[in-house]
Amino acid sequence: MSDTDTHRHFMLRALALSRKALPACCPNPPVACVLVKNGEIVSEGYTQAIGGNHAEVEALNAFPGDKSEVVAYVTLEPCSFVGRTGACAQALIDSGIRKVFVAMIDPDPRNNGKGLAMLEAAGVCVELACCEQEVSEFLGAYLGMS
Repeated sequence: MSDTDTHRHFMLRALALSRKALPACCPNPPVACVLVKNGEIVSEGYTQAIGGNHAEVEALNAFPGDKSEVVAYVTLEPCSFVGRTGACAQALIDSGIRKVFVAMIDPDPRNNGKGLAMLEAAGVCVELACCEQEVSEFLGAYLGMS
């Protein structure tokens, strides 16, 4: 499998997993995160009921080991702000993850690129737009884009 195919495989797994967040996560969007180490999925998470953990924190909590060689695949840009939960971008930074693939930027004006900027400022390599079309077709209705 090529690198592109590998990244698509893991992001499409995250997209499939994000459907499990429904309907409990509403009004938050149904987001999922897949953690991969050495080409194998080591953890998965999706957004919980309102006030509960977001996808990234669920996945991070499910893999207690060293995350310095773990790659995260997230369907929507990690949040950069503190609301009912902490900022997911900060949780990823604090975990020691060094690379994050993000399918699409969060159009919410509270975020909208700020999560990616936080990750990059902390030295995390960010790759954007893996499976963007597929993810935006699914998430669009939950993000007010349809």
